[in-house]
Amino acid sequence: MQIELIRQRLRELGALPLHEQRVLRDWLQGRPHDHGRRRPDDFLPKRLRAALPEIDATLHGLVHLISSHPTDDGAARLLVGLVDGQTVESVLLPRDGVCVSSQVGCAVGCQFCMTGRSGLIRQVSSGEIVAQVALARSMRAVKKVVFMGMGEPAHNLDNVLEAIDLLGTEGNIGHKNLVFSTVGDRRVFERLPAGTVKPALALSLHTTKPDLRRRLLPRAPDMTPAEIVTLGEAYARATHHPVQYQWTLIDGLNDGADELDGIVDLLKGKYAVLNMIPYNTIPDMQFRRPSMEKARAIAHALHLRGVLTKLRDSAGQEADGGCGQLRARSGSIPVVVVASRVQSRIDLPS
Repeated sequence: MQIELIRQRLRELGALPLHEQRVLRDWLQGRPHDHGRRRPDDFLPKRLRAALPEIDATLHGLVHLISSHPTDDGAARLLVGLVDGQTVESVLLPRDGVCVSSQVGCAVGCQFCMTGRSGLIRQVSSGEIVAQVALARSMRAVKKVVFMGMGEPAHNLDNVLEAIDLLGTEGNIGHKNLVFSTVGDRRVFERLPAGTVKPALALSLHTTKPDLRRRLLPRAPDMTPAEIVTLGEAYARATHHPVQYQWTLIDGLNDGADELDGIVDLLKGKYAVLNMIPYNTIPDMQFRRPSMEKARAIAHALHLRGVLTKLRDSAGQEADGGCGQLRARSGSIPVVVVASRVQSRIDLPS
């Protein structure tokens, strides 16, 4: 269900804009309708008051928790069910954050990602995206939302931006704490600056080499790393939010001295943070996770050379930490569909 359809239903019941805001805020912030000074009986239109149980049931029924997998790092990976029986993953992050999914599956086909192996099954509606946040808030405080779960947000742009607008206006979440993550798409750089809510931006880089990037992200827009950084820098300067560049560190593939030199050339002096995330090994894939000692040394070397680098770990490592692994383990997708959807083996450097 789209947020606009929810708004239309409220208006049909006599809601004015301030009444819409109240109902949506209560949903997003997990509050009873009778909180505060303005009670429903003397504030909301009679028809809307009568329909509140039905509306609440609809909103709370958009998603449901199938299973929760807490981990030692304070995170919890959630398998979330949708009304049609499909599933997505959300992650409760340490320090009051949640990572939400924007698609069931993904069409980009990143070679190192479990989600991409299922291809794109369907878009997640704006209501379902926001409902993941509401579900997370029923479990713990949420002050930050990252669109970094299953799916490519740029491929579901209208729904994601509608969800961001609601979260940034009625959801009591600061704009810089809404993080739009993308592999890089020119439409993003056109649409995000025009919105009322301007989220922070996270761009998946993974390599400084155009040819390797095309092989790693076979169906991403054909943009070079240099083009992505140029557009990212313009957005960062316009919004005053530093861009987060995501780098999945894969042993023997994108961790060499040539890549480090390329990172320095691209990012030194930019309004940016490099988030370096050691790859979460998937048993039947060719890629491997580097040692933490190697990862720390790389992050330290980049920092010394003028690139603000944060070494991060995928939240929920103990619970099949990479996006899509929990869903695959649950049996929600057939994981032996790789040959028809994914390119041939990538040659690793010797």
